[in-house]
Amino acid sequence: MSQIERPKTIVTRKLPSAVEARMAELFDVELNADDTPMTEDELRDAVARAEVFVPTVTDDISADILEAAGDQLKLIANFGVGVDHIDLSAARAKNMIVTNTPGVLTEDTADMVMALILSVPRRLAEGEKLVRAGGWQGWRPTGMLGHRVNGKRLGIIGMGRIGQAIARRARGFGLSVHYHNRHRLPEAVEQTLDAQWHDDLDDMLAEIDILTINCPYTSETHHLIDEARLGLLGRDVYVINAARGEIIDEAALAAVLENGQIAGAGLDVYENEPEIEPRLLGLDNVVLLPHLGSATFEGREAMGDKVIANIRIWADGHRPPDQVLEGWV
Repeated sequence: MSQIERPKTIVTRKLPSAVEARMAELFDVELNADDTPMTEDELRDAVARAEVFVPTVTDDISADILEAAGDQLKLIANFGVGVDHIDLSAARAKNMIVTNTPGVLTEDTADMVMALILSVPRRLAEGEKLVRAGGWQGWRPTGMLGHRVNGKRLGIIGMGRIGQAIARRARGFGLSVHYHNRHRLPEAVEQTLDAQWHDDLDDMLAEIDILTINCPYTSETHHLIDEARLGLLGRDVYVINAARGEIIDEAALAAVLENGQIAGAGLDVYENEPEIEPRLLGLDNVVLLPHLGSATFEGREAMGDKVIANIRIWADGHRPPDQVLEGWV
């Protein structure tokens, strides 16, 4: 591949100012100043003109969109780790390289998951709302009782970077760690994390007190946690999801929460973002966050640095370091 000095780069959403300034120095870049999500027609126009296309999780880069791409579009440098919003088969069919931004969001996302693990059983968000509403009448022995976290069994679905970071944090709070993963971790890693592998997801669900979902979203994990699997959880179990909303059947989750079949939930992602299942909005035993998992200044700038590095290395004629390969999950 020959070198491209200032590749035509189109970015779909507003990025941190420092990232945009660096892109303007290095590339012939079109930025999204007002951060309005692109329409389908605007996405088609962008891929028709760009040499490098920088989408985010809010953009549905379907085969139909990529069909409009010009021959000059050779790199999709995704601003984010997950690439389930990009039709990878269609991109490969057109000889496009797809990159992502792994590694830099691990600790931020794990912090958010741990915050939810603490917040939901201890009813922290519910208590904060009570205080702000002027409804708190002072301490009482039976007021705002929740569940202790120490000593509980944490089940982790997906033991990649984020899952392992959560396991490390969980040990510090006295949780015992159980996990389900497509592949068992090496014994040395299990011993370091003091984590117990469950080959059968259903068996794990029947044993745990808190469930956190941290696997990628794929066709195989769509509604992985459905009505039947929610039924395997005990009445005192809490469900945490900061991965992808589509992994849980949101309607089924709302139903078991309404009926008291499980104790509560902490959600940072939703099936049809930004829309949320209306029944969830009225439940006190649910903490709802606006997809904050990786929303730190440091994390966003690190993501931008990854995008820039991938573009520069590709433009210099080399394989970018974060190329998404077949079977990336």
